[in-house]
Amino acid sequence: MRRFSLFRASLVILTILAATAPQLSRAVDAVRPQPTVAPSNIVIGFVGGFVRHDNPTQGPVQFAQQMQRTVSKDTYVRVFENRRRKQAYDAILRLLDTNRDGVLSAEEKARARIILFGHSWGASAAVSLARDLQRLGVPVLLTVQVDSVAKWHNDSVIPANVAEAVNFYQPHGIIRGQTRITAADPDRTAILGNYLVDYRKNPVPCPGASWADHVFIPDHMQSECDAHLWSQIETMVRQRLLSADAVPDASSTASAAVHSQP
Repeated sequence: MRRFSLFRASLVILTILAATAPQLSRAVDAVRPQPTVAPSNIVIGFVGGFVRHDNPTQGPVQFAQQMQRTVSKDTYVRVFENRRRKQAYDAILRLLDTNRDGVLSAEEKARARIILFGHSWGASAAVSLARDLQRLGVPVLLTVQVDSVAKWHNDSVIPANVAEAVNFYQPHGIIRGQTRITAADPDRTAILGNYLVDYRKNPVPCPGASWADHVFIPDHMQSECDAHLWSQIETMVRQRLLSADAVPDASSTASAAVHSQP
């Protein structure tokens, strides 16, 4: 009942924010054109609330754009609105289906190197997408949740097809993130940590945020625009893109995102 009440309150606040947000011209799309060959890596993210997938002020979009500029050309990076999970799912299936027969073979599934991330409702969408992929037997290297807010589905239990998962949350305000994620199967999924970020102790500037964000959800807003946090997430993601077989220990990296805030 408490989670439903929080969801209802979140829906009301996010609707208000959507109505008061300025209309933006179409920005640089956080999408790399689909490669002609199967990508070595797939990085899919989701923005929160009613935010556009190409809003340049958003942390997930900026993170994706930075990745696009610096990763290898055979890495597919794309950001979706959280309500477009089916589109993200279809995009992944097309990318993995290298022989274009409409069916994923065991070999095609085994080659999957997928990382999912998101903020707010977008973080919940990332977990739900991982669960969708589990039904097909498709593995996921890493899920990253930033101030995750459940949207219809449970965002606290990470499915067994995910190798590693990490959760960042802040505890204040009407909209606040999931405080603890757990593994459906601890033998198959490593929870790197549930990391508290307190913006009342360590505030960060959000010059691109709307006045409504500043008034109604200042703490939740800061988790989205925290450049230091997203930089640490970028480091974690890059580590996993280097090699699926020799993954450095990222738990210390995740901890640094919390305990080394400027």
